[in-house]
Amino acid sequence: MSIWWSLRLRRDAASVPLARRLLLGAMETAGVDPDISYDLSVALSEACANAVEHGGDTARGGTSEAFRVTAYLDGEKCRIEVADAGPGFPGFPGATGNRFRPPTRSVPCDAEHGRGLWLIQELADHVHIGNKPGRGGAVVSFDKILKWRENAPLVAV
Repeated sequence: MSIWWSLRLRRDAASVPLARRLLLGAMETAGVDPDISYDLSVALSEACANAVEHGGDTARGGTSEAFRVTAYLDGEKCRIEVADAGPGFPGFPGATGNRFRPPTRSVPCDAEHGRGLWLIQELADHVHIGNKPGRGGAVVSFDKILKWRENAPLVAV
């Protein structure tokens, strides 16, 4: 079984729950275990929130009005990628695929910012962050091995 979708969303806070609900709906329909679906939906929400907040093309004097979310449920794994057209991660190489290491500085438990990439790292099996080559922008991708509900309608074979 293989399902994939890609969205181009406005850099607006309302885009975050839209992407999250679409992912949750696809996973529920496919029969993915609810705990796995929840973990991936929280990670997706964090990646989308980062794209909304930081994904503007401010380095070139303009703004980007969109970011892209792509999700693949392929066999026993789900992979999600969120890409924007912002300045990217400062000081990070242009190639994606580098393993993300959460920041070592502690973030207060009541802080409203600064934990998104750390949460993604904790909720997913593999996380890759980087900057898009050429025109720039950040790319956050992560994947997780899927577990299925009993009698799931679209169980991978």
